[in-house]
Amino acid sequence: MANVSVFNMEGKEVGSIDLNDAIFGVEVNEHLVHMAVVQHLAAKRQGTQKAKTRSEVSGGGRKPWRQKGTGHARQGSNRSPQWKGGGVVFAPTPRDYSFKLNKKEKRAALKSALTSRIQENKLIVVDELKFDEIKTKNFAQVMNNLKVDKGLVVLADNDQNTVLSARNVDKVNTTLATQINVYDIMNGGTIVLTKDSVAKIEEVYA
Repeated sequence: MANVSVFNMEGKEVGSIDLNDAIFGVEVNEHLVHMAVVQHLAAKRQGTQKAKTRSEVSGGGRKPWRQKGTGHARQGSNRSPQWKGGGVVFAPTPRDYSFKLNKKEKRAALKSALTSRIQENKLIVVDELKFDEIKTKNFAQVMNNLKVDKGLVVLADNDQNTVLSARNVDKVNTTLATQINVYDIMNGGTIVLTKDSVAKIEEVYA
């Protein structure tokens, strides 16, 4: 089992913890991690771009001039794509960019992402994160004590004092242990876990 140090909010080492190898010590599958990140970003795309084809633009109900004898090229409609105000040839239409990953693939990707943070020394465990009041300055001081410039703080429960204190800290985000995803882990910088959130992750994903 991987053994990592446990720090307090002052940044001092107060013990150590054994992490479950079934989650934090797997063989990293870079392909699955990549696919999970792509899927997350694809699901966030709105896909609302739209342009009108020649069948959707207004006008063009009659032939603009007779077929022969005018000296002009033959035309069937003044809303064809070559006309000003005409339709777009291959117009974009609203679509869903999301695609599916199997449950086992998602879980394996998440375990690979967490393991990679351990291997790169970008995972910190703290004994607890408790704040008596909502104070951004206090939370920023804790991050400074832990030497975290960019991080993802994973909490076991939705502690409003912690979440709201972290909201205005630049490059630091919070999430719940039951809601972590591969994109946030890989893009989050240093992962800060509380001991409770470690237990919750091991309970849910082991």
